[in-house]
Amino acid sequence: MSKENQKYLWWQKGIIYQIYPRSFQDSTGDGIGDLTGIRQRLDYLQWLGINAIWVSPIFPSPMADFGYDISDYCGIHSLFGSMADFDLLLQEVHQRDMKLILDLVPNHTSDQHPWFLASRSSRDNPKRDWYIWENPGSNGKEPNNWLSMFGGSGWEWDEKTQQYYYHAFLKEQPDLNWRNPEVQEAMLQVMRFWLEKGVDGFRIDVMWHMIKDKQLRNNPENPNYQPHMATYEKLIPAFSTDQPEVHTIVQMMRKVMDSYEERMMIGEIYLPIQKLMTYYGTDGKGAHLPFNFLLLQSRWDAREIAAAIDQYEGALPPDGWPNWVLGNHDQPRITSRVGKSQARVAALLLLTLRGTPTVYYGDEIGMRDVPIPPDEVQDPQGLNMPDLNLSRDPERTPMQWSSAAGAGFTTGKPWLRLPAAYRRVNVEAQRQKPYSMLSLYRRLIALRQQEPALNVGTYAPVYSDQQMLAYTRNHGDTCFLILLNLTHRPCYFRPAHYSFSGKIELATSPELEGTVVSNTVSMGGDEGYIIRLQNSAS
Repeated sequence: MSKENQKYLWWQKGIIYQIYPRSFQDSTGDGIGDLTGIRQRLDYLQWLGINAIWVSPIFPSPMADFGYDISDYCGIHSLFGSMADFDLLLQEVHQRDMKLILDLVPNHTSDQHPWFLASRSSRDNPKRDWYIWENPGSNGKEPNNWLSMFGGSGWEWDEKTQQYYYHAFLKEQPDLNWRNPEVQEAMLQVMRFWLEKGVDGFRIDVMWHMIKDKQLRNNPENPNYQPHMATYEKLIPAFSTDQPEVHTIVQMMRKVMDSYEERMMIGEIYLPIQKLMTYYGTDGKGAHLPFNFLLLQSRWDAREIAAAIDQYEGALPPDGWPNWVLGNHDQPRITSRVGKSQARVAALLLLTLRGTPTVYYGDEIGMRDVPIPPDEVQDPQGLNMPDLNLSRDPERTPMQWSSAAGAGFTTGKPWLRLPAAYRRVNVEAQRQKPYSMLSLYRRLIALRQQEPALNVGTYAPVYSDQQMLAYTRNHGDTCFLILLNLTHRPCYFRPAHYSFSGKIELATSPELEGTVVSNTVSMGGDEGYIIRLQNSAS
């Protein structure tokens, strides 16, 4: 079958939008977003052109890590509503021909989960082996040197049963023992529960953490560690993450997904490119989309980003579908990283690269990280390492809908503070303005959706230098040349071996749209162009 006639699935052609439910829309006035609030904003997402929403955890939880510590995998936290509210949300998402992706956290549970309460009750409890329990090491202390992502040791002493249990994150988040077949089956049943309800996919939290070294060998010291880095980075997690057996687990999960029609699985994986690629699985039987965080991790430098794109494209397995991410609930927002003007260029990059893009809520209006005073910090990563400025609260603040009190997010006091600028930077203010960030995102998404060259077409690098990045997207007889100036200064596209003529279809400055260009293009600082080529020759 030719590429032009190939059938693409919804998650290949679509755009995913991440919702952090605490911060999207509050319908009750308690200052915390909820499922009904999400439902009330579906028309906005449809207007924007979004095909699928990924909702961060909404399950019952003590909220030690804001929902990533689950105490019941098959329920809904009362903060967010009820199962009936969830069912209604799912129904209305599907009525709009959109998809719903849930966040699943299979690596660890809450220490309040019935499984762990049973496991902790005695050494001979049937669920003891559902978690990672070990005797003290030869020194009478922790079994090994593994560290917690949130600071300190990864081992917690249990006085009652006189053993340690392992937690890669908070001590309130004990890691499950995925070597136990009963654990495997229990979690696969959780997946089936939601798939039976009609959920369209899962984003699997910390997929690369799920299996640990059987011998519990010590992790090596990191020779590149610097004092400003998180304490977790003192060691290289060679034995506590990314073990070969994890791929068997991912295959099991994929088999469950494949037993339902057109369901998909995203894997959260922070690993180098070559290791990331292994999560597509043998014969493509792994994760559909192992999350690609290269744009989050690369310096905002044209040559570095060009090289990262090409390395990623070159490393993809034959049937591996690419994906791109500019922001999420764990990373500083793109506007705070590169500035307001370059955030527009970044939008063009995200929405014209080959593969599925994920948009983080609020990025489409240029939301910035909000400074949270020390006495208001809520994120455990920030609380546990207060001197390192590692709190993730700044990128999790409420969505800025309008200039009204509470930014249209809540009638109460928002759970995290809003920036003073929300009265200017909000959906309502930008919706009717043709030069706003929101208008740029909406027009970009519309162009991407209507042009196969931009949503499923091939990618080819054209040029990069210390300022600019150029590449093409092709499908059938249609070819777009993408030019991005990643600096504030003017630059010039005049490649020696690439002649072309075309018209600027979309630009960061709409005044330039419709301009005919050929062979040499002069670009202002912070500019990005999508050029529809009339002819091209390399």
